[in-house]
Amino acid sequence: MDAIRQVRITEQTYYRWRKQYGGMGADQLKELKRLQKENERVRKAVSDLTLDKLILKEAARGNF
Repeated sequence: MDAIRQVRITEQTYYRWRKQYGGMGADQLKELKRLQKENERVRKAVSDLTLDKLILKEAARGNF
């Protein structure tokens, strides 16, 4: 517990992380991080495409 106090992590956070990630191996954690980054990239792409679609709809109606 001294180690988590030294890096200023609360015990509540430590136990939440331990519950969430405790049973995972290093490879599983790396894969989880990779998937989270990929998910973020896909969400941004969808957001950008949705904005482009809305802009094109407005332009097609002559509202530019």
